[in-house]
Parts: sequence; structure tokens; C-alpha cells
Amino acid sequence: MPDSFSGRCACGAIRYECSSAPVAMCNCHCRDCQRASGGAGFPAVLVPGVQLVVRGEPRYHVTEPEPGKTVRRGFCPHCGSPLFTFLASLPGIVAIKAGSLDDPSWFHPTFDMWTSSAQPWDVMDPALPKFPNGAPSAA
Repeated sequence: MPDSFSGRCACGAIRYECSSAPVAMCNCHCRDCQRASGGAGFPAVLVPGVQLVVRGEPRYHVTEPEPGKTVRRGFCPHCGSPLFTFLASLPGIVAIKAGSLDDPSWFHPTFDMWTSSAQPWDVMDPALPKFPNGAPSAA
């Protein structure tokens, strides 16, 4: 796992750099992430927000998948690439879309969360711990 890393949107209008190693890596299978990704869920790299520098101006869409729990998703306004997620339940943490990394080969999730919402066609790694209704408290 790198001590720092970078990434960008598909068109390059938004670039980011993170100056710290991730605090966690996971796969989220909640319905909100499925809708936002258009797929099985969201492979996430969680980092301290203060360590993330963003160049360019992402747009944001806010949802409230559960009462009082807002989710703010950042994306490129030019190409539509999803990039970041900010969860009210994890203040100070930014979840970065693993597919937006310049080198996504080092992404290795350590758990699957919201597996109760996973689709039957979603192939999950059986070796990873599964959390049916959220993340482990230490994440």
C-alpha cells in the first residue's frame, strides 16, 4: 500500500493527490452505491480528508439513503466520472472510488459492507469478512 497516491477523472479535468496511506479499503454493496456506480457497488479507498488535495471543480450530488445520514458524492461535471464520497457518519473521511486511481493495482479491500443489499449477480470474494448492515465499528 502506498504512502501517497493520485488519481483523476476520465477526461483529466479533475485530479487529486493524497499524502497519506488509506485508513481502510472496502467494497460497499448498499443500494445507494449501486445506483451511483451503475454496478454492483463501490470499491472504496478511505482517507483522511485533510490529506486530500483536489485540482479542478467537482460537482456534488447529495442523497439521504437513511433518515439523517447524508451522502455527498463528487463527480466530474465534464465527463461524469464518480470520484469521491463524503459520509455524514464518517466525518473527516473521504471515500475515493478505486477505479479513479492512477494505479488501481494496489487496491485490496479488507471487507464487504451492506452485503444485505448485494445483488444475486454480485460476485464477492468469499475470503473477505461480510457486514450485512454497514461497516465494522473500527473502519
